[in-house]
Amino acid sequence: MLIRFNKPYGVLSQFTPEGRWRGLKDHIDLPGVYVAGRLDADSEGLLLLTDDGPMQARIADPRFKMEKTYLVQVEGMVTQAALNQLSRGVTLNDGPTLPAFAIAVDPPADLWPRNPPIRERKNSPTSWLELVIREGRNRQVRRMSAAVGLPTLRLIRTAVGPYNLDGLPTSTWQQV
Repeated sequence: MLIRFNKPYGVLSQFTPEGRWRGLKDHIDLPGVYVAGRLDADSEGLLLLTDDGPMQARIADPRFKMEKTYLVQVEGMVTQAALNQLSRGVTLNDGPTLPAFAIAVDPPADLWPRNPPIRERKNSPTSWLELVIREGRNRQVRRMSAAVGLPTLRLIRTAVGPYNLDGLPTSTWQQV
């Protein structure tokens, strides 16, 4: 069994809550399913869960290099120079990243509101980019965008390999 879940902001990639963050048990009441790849509590979007160990490994293990696609709202305006850097790979404190697919995109028209909303500064514009990576380091997308001078304000994973969020409202799940 494979489940796709549109994880809202503030929910951990685990069933038990911790500190100020809620757990998956508030949204998914299915025994025997486990998360296949993590998504930080302050990130939103596609989280896959399965009861199949080998499938979990294929999805989560970096050796399989399954693409992960993100919509990223950043502080500042996305430039071609920043996109070029991301496309070549950037150096983080734990070493260089693999090259990423990076493009500037329009703000998504059908995006659900985030609770709480992102912080907005009157004197600082925001813009969006789509980033596709094949790694899964801790907070990698946030660190990559910061490395090119574009701090992340909102991060939404829209796809993992062939699985995506299409037609799945926030806080809901569906068996694939």
